[in-house]
Amino acid sequence: MADHPPVGLAWRRGAACAAPDMLTGALPPLAASAFDVDTGSFLAIVVTSAVAATIVAVAGGRNLFLPVVVVELVLGVVIGPQVLGLAHVDGFTQFFADLGLGMLFFFAGYEIDIARIRGEPLRLALYGWALSLLIAYTLGGALAAAGVVISLVYVGSALATTAIGTLLPILTDTGEMKTRFGTYLLAAGAVGEFGPILLLTLVLSTQSALHNAVILIAFVALAVAVAVLAVRSSHRTIPVFAKTIEKSSQLAVRWIVVLVFALTLLAADLGLDLLLGGFAAGLITRQVLQKQEVPSFDSKLTAVAFGVFIPFFFVMSGMKLDVDALFASVSGVLKLVLFFVLFLVVRGTPAILLYRGVLPLREDRMALAFFTATQLPLVVAITTVAVDAGQMRSSTAAALVGAGALSTLAGPLHGLRMRRIAALKRAGEPGEEGSPASEVPVMP
Repeated sequence: MADHPPVGLAWRRGAACAAPDMLTGALPPLAASAFDVDTGSFLAIVVTSAVAATIVAVAGGRNLFLPVVVVELVLGVVIGPQVLGLAHVDGFTQFFADLGLGMLFFFAGYEIDIARIRGEPLRLALYGWALSLLIAYTLGGALAAAGVVISLVYVGSALATTAIGTLLPILTDTGEMKTRFGTYLLAAGAVGEFGPILLLTLVLSTQSALHNAVILIAFVALAVAVAVLAVRSSHRTIPVFAKTIEKSSQLAVRWIVVLVFALTLLAADLGLDLLLGGFAAGLITRQVLQKQEVPSFDSKLTAVAFGVFIPFFFVMSGMKLDVDALFASVSGVLKLVLFFVLFLVVRGTPAILLYRGVLPLREDRMALAFFTATQLPLVVAITTVAVDAGQMRSSTAAALVGAGALSTLAGPLHGLRMRRIAALKRAGEPGEEGSPASEVPVMP
């Protein structure tokens, strides 16, 4: 993977920027260079994100599932320095990519309704992720012993993730989020995403685990305090938000964006991963709005996040993907295939073994396995940190990211196919356990 700053570093670059001269308005040399923007690269990324969405809208259909994030990643490679060279990474575009990553994990936290997943869904999710971690570190240790990878910890942590933030738009569009199956998937995905974030914060950081634990506790305490204050004042603020949701003031969207960016910036400045800040902001927002929804809020925020910021992260990830290292040898391609299979083994095995009692149909368990084996954003984040720390080869990082992109394409495709087969089975077996009655939406 090409050299680029660790996740969250771009947030701290602004501190080096000096203020303009109060009389002439001119920027000092340092500040001028800091604000020097490659407008061509910026425009190329914006156009690429629009082209990716257009391709999905035109080519995607009932029989062809095409995740926009995969198209963005591939087109990012095409416009990047290793192919056409139309766009390059600089501080400004990296800053937007970091904002996009924070917004992506905001939605991961926002979709987690604790009241909905508590009990058996959450218990199975915790057991499942613990089993995944055990399998991942065992396999990582074997690969490290064989000389295939350098660090079992980084590779194992990357294998044990789930991209619930990436899956949410797909699951929402297909109606899966309102089903009983969706509840178990949401719990498994939430733990599979939040668990690795904690690992990234506590274990995979350059700081000591004790130092990070103390900072993490302080950050969580502050986030809880913000949540309590927000919930207590929600009876006054929510009506105001609702009144302005269709007006130019857009209070709800503006203040949620403030919350996301503030907590993300705070997490980065504390030395925590910015993913934690976005995730915490999403959880807080969900708690504030849990009893009183603001009409059109979801669509407004989705438009801002997925229409502007989040595409930057995926296009930039493609631009930074070290394709040359990946395809320089046969071993690089074999690594990609190996990691793709291991994603399914590590995250799919718990779905097959632990959910027999709640998902009696094999197709439903297979669907859960495919969905939970969908990985990309955290794989990018973990491999970035690993390469910067000298604990992962560029070819290994590229293979992991490439496998993550394949899993994002194949996982939902096969997961939805398994769900359709399961629905046909339930339709042909009325009265059986797992019949359509068990798939009645659990949310209005």
